[in-house]
Amino acid sequence: MGSVRGAGGRGRAIVSRAFVKEPDGEAVGDDAPELPVSPHPNRVTPRGLALLRAEMEALAERRRTLAAADPVAARLGLLSVERRMRYLTKRIDSAIVQAPGDQRRAQARDRVGFGATVEVLDADGADRRFVIVGEDEADPAQGRISWVSPLAKALMDSEVGDEVQWRRPKGDTTLEIVRIGYDEAGAPASGEG
Repeated sequence: MGSVRGAGGRGRAIVSRAFVKEPDGEAVGDDAPELPVSPHPNRVTPRGLALLRAEMEALAERRRTLAAADPVAARLGLLSVERRMRYLTKRIDSAIVQAPGDQRRAQARDRVGFGATVEVLDADGADRRFVIVGEDEADPAQGRISWVSPLAKALMDSEVGDEVQWRRPKGDTTLEIVRIGYDEAGAPASGEG
């Protein structure tokens, strides 16, 4: 940093732009980190892969719309859209598609595995249904649970009649397996994950 002396001996500091953190003009910075990618193998159902691809298509359309909008406002939206698109690209590229029908051939049909629809009775006698799916497809409110979740891990390899212990924050509970199915369509299930 230097100073320039003008008439009267007063100086003003000269600061190089190289040391200033703010973006110049219309530039918008992106300080947000990349979306974290799971360290687990990316097992997905065909439905899960279709959902990832549909979201990618919707984001590509959103990116085209934003690119035509106000430059500064659009850049902020574009950063978020492009970050999500990078995440989806990684997930689609690493997808290991496993159809529920494939699971039947890979293991006994009467055991819980990836893609299974599992009906259980909880300790209170309530009937609940869960579908074991990939991480990105998981939607606990719809009974779709990630294959790496504590509940799915408790259910895996169980047979009808088995009782499993589900360890959860609000307290452990026992679930009895009453039905196991491998629905090709992956129909939505109900229950809590």
